[in-house]
Amino acid sequence: MTNFQEETAAEYATMNGMAERDETAEANVDDATAGRGVGTFAIVLSILSLFFLPVLLGAAGIVIGFVSRRYGSTTLGNWAIGIGAVSILMTVFFSPFF
Repeated sequence: MTNFQEETAAEYATMNGMAERDETAEANVDDATAGRGVGTFAIVLSILSLFFLPVLLGAAGIVIGFVSRRYGSTTLGNWAIGIGAVSILMTVFFSPFF
């Protein structure tokens, strides 16, 4: 007795014309929009970290800045990382004076 386990989804998609659609253009638009949204959120967190909770919000801005760079929004991600790092460094250096 032989037991065959075969994958048939590829053949089904090709036969019924489902594999002919080109969704790469839609995927690229969605990725760019997602990167811009994540980058904007990272910038907002980093700017808020300049005014209150600098270590927490600055670290969150840096992490989400890296995520934004991964999604393709490199400029917003870089700015968020820079502002978050400056906020944390200012807190570390100026906190002994207050």
